[in-house]
Amino acid sequence: MNAAQIRRFFEHLQSIDPEPVTELNYTNEFELLAAVMLSAQSTDVGVNKATAKLYPVANTPAAILKLGEAKLKKYIATLGLYNSKAKHLIGACEILVSQHGGEIPRTRKELEALPGVGRKTANVVLNVLFGEPTMAVDTHIFRVGNRTGLAPGKTPLDVEKGLLKVIPKEFMQHAHHWLILHGRYTCIARKPRCPTCAVSAECQWPEKSSAI
Repeated sequence: MNAAQIRRFFEHLQSIDPEPVTELNYTNEFELLAAVMLSAQSTDVGVNKATAKLYPVANTPAAILKLGEAKLKKYIATLGLYNSKAKHLIGACEILVSQHGGEIPRTRKELEALPGVGRKTANVVLNVLFGEPTMAVDTHIFRVGNRTGLAPGKTPLDVEKGLLKVIPKEFMQHAHHWLILHGRYTCIARKPRCPTCAVSAECQWPEKSSAI
C-alpha cells in the first residue's frame, strides 16, 4: 500500500467515526488500566460485565488491595485466566500505592514495571489516557495490518513499528481505535465483510475479490 492509498485508507475510517473511543467502560484512569489488564484473552463485553460489578465496590488501587485477591477473583471469575489476572492486578495495585501514590504513571517504563502490564497494555494506556500516538497491536490490528498490506509483519512488534512508520501524523491519535474497530466488525478473521468495507479500494488483500 503506497502513501496515497494509506492516506485515503484513514480518511475513509475517519469519515465513518471521527472520534473513536475504546469499548471498555471506565470512569477514572485506574479503571481503564484495570480493564485493559483484564481484557487479555477476553472480550470487551465480558470485561465490562465483570467490572460493572467490581468497580462499584472497588475502583482504586487502595480499594482493590482492601478487597483482597480472594474476593477479587469472585468478581472476575467469568474471565479467562482470572487467577493470574487477580494476582497481577493485586501486584500492580501494591506498586501503584507504594510508589505512585495511587496514580497511574505516565511513562512506558513505569507502566511496564507493573505486574501484568506488557507493551500492548502500556500502549493503550498511553494512547487513551495521555494522548500519546502509540499503537497497541492486538489480534485484530495484527490481522488488519497484514491482510490489507498496510503494515505486514511476522510479529505484533513488527506490525506496530510498521504502522508507526507509515500512518500520517494527523491520524495517529485515533489510528489504534480505527484499526481495532475495523478488525473487530468489518475485517473479521473468517469471513471479512469486503462488500461493505469502506477501505476495500485501498486494501491489497489478494482474496478480497472472491470475498466480494
